[in-house]
Amino acid sequence: MDSIDLSAVAHQAMIDAGFVPDVPHSALDELRALESTAQTAVADPSTRDLRPLLWSSIDDRKSRDLDQVEYAERLPNGDICVRVGIANVDALVQKGSAIDAHAAENGTSVYAGVRTFPMLPEQLSTDMTSLVGGADRSSIVTEVVVTPEGSVKSTDVYPALLHNYAKLSYEAVGAWLDNTGPIPPEVANVPKMDAQIRLQFEAAQHLRELRKEHGALELETIQASPVIDNNGQVTELSVVERNSARDLIENFMIAANVAMAQFLTAKGALSLRRVVRTPEHWPRIIEVANELGEQLPAQPDSRALADFLARRKTADPQHFPDLSLSIIKLLGPGENVVQTPGISGEQSIHFGLAVHDYTHSTAPNRRFADLVSQRLVKAVLGKGAGPYTEAELTAIAAHCTEREDAARKLERKMRKVGAAVLMQKRIGEVFDAIVTGVSPKGIFARLISPPVDGRVMRGEQGLRVGEKISVKLLDTDPQRGFIDFARIGDT
Repeated sequence: MDSIDLSAVAHQAMIDAGFVPDVPHSALDELRALESTAQTAVADPSTRDLRPLLWSSIDDRKSRDLDQVEYAERLPNGDICVRVGIANVDALVQKGSAIDAHAAENGTSVYAGVRTFPMLPEQLSTDMTSLVGGADRSSIVTEVVVTPEGSVKSTDVYPALLHNYAKLSYEAVGAWLDNTGPIPPEVANVPKMDAQIRLQFEAAQHLRELRKEHGALELETIQASPVIDNNGQVTELSVVERNSARDLIENFMIAANVAMAQFLTAKGALSLRRVVRTPEHWPRIIEVANELGEQLPAQPDSRALADFLARRKTADPQHFPDLSLSIIKLLGPGENVVQTPGISGEQSIHFGLAVHDYTHSTAPNRRFADLVSQRLVKAVLGKGAGPYTEAELTAIAAHCTEREDAARKLERKMRKVGAAVLMQKRIGEVFDAIVTGVSPKGIFARLISPPVDGRVMRGEQGLRVGEKISVKLLDTDPQRGFIDFARIGDT
């Protein structure tokens, strides 16, 4: 199995999952036509020129498909005006074009670990429609004024030209903000950028605290992705660590998505919403809490669940990712729905985020639903007719939901494939592990290090979730992503 071609496995997995992994010729022909035309950021009378502002982006270190940049300004009364600039992807990806059709079919970029399958051709998503560092770009800006208490006092949406002065990474900025690393050179080299990032962080903390008060769930899962060397070999597994930079962007994106949804509603326009409905499996969530000696109310209550999770994270941090994963599964997946003007209530709830009126609008390079939302917003700003009928939006919402679910399953499979490849040379070794699942399908455990998941095939009788055990690695099947353990003492 040393010669397994992980890129080929990912490519086939895309096909098996119903995706089109390769950009069709018709879309490539359109791309060549776009590349031959010099693209310059030209302002029209309705576009604000905000290029002098100290915009920056924070994303994964290797990311080049940059969808958003941020800027914060303290107002005289102590409020903070936060601006989130979103790449104007629609300016180059025209509705009904071959590129648009390919994006609509796949619905999302797929991050298979060993390889990324972008929703848009790479020349677009990583350059022409990306808010790359050091370039002027067209954008749609969402502006929110945040009070020291975390409430949003006012919002605005408008087109603007901007310039990204610092392409930053979660890892470096997070370490700096959390006082575990130095100031990133990309911050230090731009005058006043350090104060700008710290002001953004302050605003994000205000937003976060208010969401926590409203019952936003703070969940934490372990997703170990394969690290591939230049020869295509898996060398280790990388786990994304939560830090202040990720929290900053998460809170800004939530605020921007809520503001965008409310903007469309206020204008009487159709919109796509991302919802996580009140969980049908709340009784099972109550049982999970009872098993841990906790009580939850009989009716779904996000604040009570959030408080329970916070206590468990403090009491048992090692097992908290597994508890989080269980709760995520019981909450059920998010879905895209159409919001019609004048309709509110259950349909617009995002239970996990503890917000109403939530859309996906901040990643038009990576998610088709976000590109559709951008077109809806631009139609309102331009006082034009809506680009989609309600029936068309309903079909788009359902398709995007299905494709996003398929992408998550594929990404999870490829993480397992990568882990199986990494572990195939360690068969027979003994590891410390924690039991993560007990079900009719089997007993599952995760190694403490490396964080690999597998099934306990021998000696599994009587094991309970959360129990710490020692296991021997029996076998791996990289093609299927299977890893088999035996409990020590029963090998």
